[in-house]
Amino acid sequence: MPAVSEIEVEVVDKVGRAQPASDELCYHCGVPCADSNILSDDKSFCCEGCKLVYEVINEKGLCDYYKLQNHPGLAQVKAIRSDKYAYLDNEDIAKQLYTFTNGDHTIVTFYVPGVHCSSCMWLLEHLNRLDGGISESRLNFSAREVTVHFSRKKISIRKVTELLATIGYEPYISLDEAGEKKTKTYNKQRIFKLGVAGFCFGNIMMMSFPEYFSGHNGLEAQYANLFRYLNLFLSLPVFFYSASEFFATAWSGLKQKSLNIDAPIALAIIITFVRSVYEITTNTGGGYLDSMSGIVFFMLAGRVVQERTWKSLSFSRDYKSYFPIAVNVVTANGVVSRKLQDLAEEDVVQLYNDEIIPADSIVLKGRAYIDYSFVTGESEPVEVKQQEMVYAGGRQIGEQLTIQIIKPVAGSYLTSLWNHYAFSNNKSETNEKESIIHTLSKYFTVVLLSLALLTAVYWYFVDPSLIINSVSAMLIVACPCALLLSATFTNGNIMRLLSNNGLYLRDPSVIEQLGNTDRVVFDKTGTLTEGGNELITSKGYTLTDVDKEMLYAVVRRSKHPNSRMLASWLGGRTASEDVAAWKETAGKGIDAIVNNNRILVGSGGFVGLSRERVISDQASVYVSINDKITSFYLHSDFRQGVSEMIPELTKQYKLSLLSGDNNKQQPILEKLFGSNNELHFEQRPIDKLRFIEALQQKGHRVMMIGDGLNDAGALQQSNVGITLADDINNFTPSCDAILDAKKIATLPSLLKLAKSSATVIGFSFFVSIIYNVIGLYFAMQGMLKPVAAAILMPCSTISIVLITTGFSSILAWKSGLSLKSDK
Repeated sequence: MPAVSEIEVEVVDKVGRAQPASDELCYHCGVPCADSNILSDDKSFCCEGCKLVYEVINEKGLCDYYKLQNHPGLAQVKAIRSDKYAYLDNEDIAKQLYTFTNGDHTIVTFYVPGVHCSSCMWLLEHLNRLDGGISESRLNFSAREVTVHFSRKKISIRKVTELLATIGYEPYISLDEAGEKKTKTYNKQRIFKLGVAGFCFGNIMMMSFPEYFSGHNGLEAQYANLFRYLNLFLSLPVFFYSASEFFATAWSGLKQKSLNIDAPIALAIIITFVRSVYEITTNTGGGYLDSMSGIVFFMLAGRVVQERTWKSLSFSRDYKSYFPIAVNVVTANGVVSRKLQDLAEEDVVQLYNDEIIPADSIVLKGRAYIDYSFVTGESEPVEVKQQEMVYAGGRQIGEQLTIQIIKPVAGSYLTSLWNHYAFSNNKSETNEKESIIHTLSKYFTVVLLSLALLTAVYWYFVDPSLIINSVSAMLIVACPCALLLSATFTNGNIMRLLSNNGLYLRDPSVIEQLGNTDRVVFDKTGTLTEGGNELITSKGYTLTDVDKEMLYAVVRRSKHPNSRMLASWLGGRTASEDVAAWKETAGKGIDAIVNNNRILVGSGGFVGLSRERVISDQASVYVSINDKITSFYLHSDFRQGVSEMIPELTKQYKLSLLSGDNNKQQPILEKLFGSNNELHFEQRPIDKLRFIEALQQKGHRVMMIGDGLNDAGALQQSNVGITLADDINNFTPSCDAILDAKKIATLPSLLKLAKSSATVIGFSFFVSIIYNVIGLYFAMQGMLKPVAAAILMPCSTISIVLITTGFSSILAWKSGLSLKSDK
């Protein structure tokens, strides 16, 4: 037998779905069918779960679900434990999910991540045909929330939840649901105010036209007074209702001894209204009510445009959105469900595969294989022996596990991260105070009031009768609405363009912070790399097809993550080989006999390698077939587009990498990032936060891009924290923006567009300054007439809107970004 070193080769492949045994696609979810024997009504399915969903839907006569869209199931349906939702039989836990109940009729809203198409909507809104106890169900498609009305005398909340899971729409229930209900509603009051302002503005303009264009003859007195008083009547709801938020914000700023951008707007609205009331009641003119209502309408319209962009996304999540609402506690009377908040030290908890560790604990029974990737960033699961500690936030992989709580939930390492002072900072308020618009508004107000005072002093000595006319005209025509509109509509359009390309911002202030960024920091695991897209490198003995068949028969029986990865890499196979013996030893590996061949899968020592060889190899898993050894290296591969995106960013920014993972991929990452950028490995969450803080103390404006709870502190501490999400509606830690993982390659273009917003605002501000100079020139001389103000105001507003939307759209197009959403 030749020595391993003599036949050493290297093979690289990526883990994907198992290769299909035929070209058949699953009738439910569209996944290639690895087993062609799973059939129902002559239709092929990839697994028993998808087959069960079809049979349930077919039995109830709901197969129109499959007619609306081919293969509407988002993914393969996983089997669930029969007691997974047993905790919902505990009324103390269940009532935390109720939106309403009168003892029988109950309303509950579930977050359903699997919703993705019209078929999903159709099926979820016909739940009453699946069970008579459900009277009504409605889906909020954008929020992926289904609201179910049901009778508790006919069906329990547990059965409703299990029904959703059975048909492939398992709800996501977390500890966050147990807190105060935070309804993600749109600002309806602002919509009502906008509608009122729009209606009144249009009618006031229409009834002002006759007076504006009547020439020197004027309207007949009876009609002139009628139109003027009608305009005054229509202006009342605009002034007292629609404009109320400008008055409230301005007053709030004055109480804090600060002049915000709403202060001069509120002053202009008041002056315009008061002067108009004076002119109409004294029969000396028609007033400026059209200008006043126009200011309010366009200001509100701009704010509504901004608000719509991010209304359905959550940017302020903590560990409660990740932790379960209840756990199974072992007591003297058996296993009972208990609320997470009621867990105490020394409680014994049962965990199953894919469940979260609720608090720092020690392992009492079972094989602990913990995935800490969402907490520490370490990509490889950690094996923990009995009587050793496991930490809150880790996810158990594999068999049932029994643990004992040693710290309360609030005292765990993970939850203590949220006590850091970084989480007490209100970044929105800080960003607003640092905004260029906030700064300019102070100077604008001071300069305007100074000019008004000088004008009043001048006319006091020249012609006192023109003081009121000149000063009030100045405050009306020099309203900073053009400045604010330039920022509002520029930011609103850029937020729309960014969201069309997968970047969703918390609020407009984030755009300016993105533009000011000079340092970009990346997390690695789950951000630059992608779970389920593992890279496998093998060295040593090259497996034949027969060897791969035998190896597949061995590893497919194991629940160990490395075994699963190898099984996926080997692809869909028949597994028909005769496995005469199979034994798995915890912490070591698998020993099996297949077709009279001895196969070992596990650690280096388990397959017979020397300690020195294992240390030099540092392989993830070894396979020995009749003493012929193959070393397998399992790595998470980079996301598509990352290899092009990082070099592009290095042209504009200094980059850093902070990874909780080990340094196995350091050579690859050094080649990707270049020699001028920093790479740091085995970083704890607090280390990441402190690194960001140190950069800021050196004067850097830092943007952090991460994906997990381990990045939460760094995301909060950074000037801009961006969470990368494979599904923008799934759990993401608190952040300033959410980036669709599929669009990560466009990050350089997205940042370039955000930076260009200052140019667009500057140009439109220049246009508004020209408008103000022209208006002030006439107003200070007492020459400005209502008709001139009525023409200048809408012309300025429309020109600003056209400039901002057009200019920013052109810049997005030149950056290679899409102008329309692809959703």
